[in-house]
Amino acid sequence: MRTLLDLILPDRCGGCGALGEGWCAECADALSRDPVRVRPRADPGVPCWALGPYAGVGKRAVLAAKEHNRRDLAAPLGLALAHALSRLRAPDRPLLLVPAPTRTAAARRRGGDPVARSTEVAARWLIDCRSATMLGMGRGVRDSVGLTTHERSHNLRGRIMTVGDPDKWVAIAAKAQVVLVDDVLTTGATVSESSRVLSRIGIVPCAVLVTCAA
Repeated sequence: MRTLLDLILPDRCGGCGALGEGWCAECADALSRDPVRVRPRADPGVPCWALGPYAGVGKRAVLAAKEHNRRDLAAPLGLALAHALSRLRAPDRPLLLVPAPTRTAAARRRGGDPVARSTEVAARWLIDCRSATMLGMGRGVRDSVGLTTHERSHNLRGRIMTVGDPDKWVAIAAKAQVVLVDDVLTTGATVSESSRVLSRIGIVPCAVLVTCAA
């Protein structure tokens, strides 16, 4: 019963663990600063930006959303992404946000995809912005923890694919700024392969935005 109540009405901040609310003002402020340019080892060929480092508030919030089923954190994390996107976007063009894919087993264990949830929230906060979940991972993708940059790239090569009906987004993407969104940028292997797959169908990302960069 305690676990169920924590899911419905979390009484600890997902960023700092403080009692009283699911997300405190101090943690909101920590993730609402100007995004930082980062340069991963596996270069996706487009600028990469992060809300902050993989430490402190950002790291704890990402882990809470991924590993502790804190679905409520999609709202503040999505709002933080929206703040960053409002600073990065061109003022006269629509935005198309594409969440990076996750392994099916991981999404099942987590009760869904935290990245897709926060991306959808971000899109709702912004004018002329859509979220399109059009990437998935095929079978055989290993957990990337402990893998080198080369091993991560090999692990994902040919295993990220389009899902649903991505063709309906091609015309929209031609007039929009397309941004790949993920929670953590470590080596850049996932966003690099994702960008390659999207480019193959005529959707060319112009940037990557993540919550944290390791």
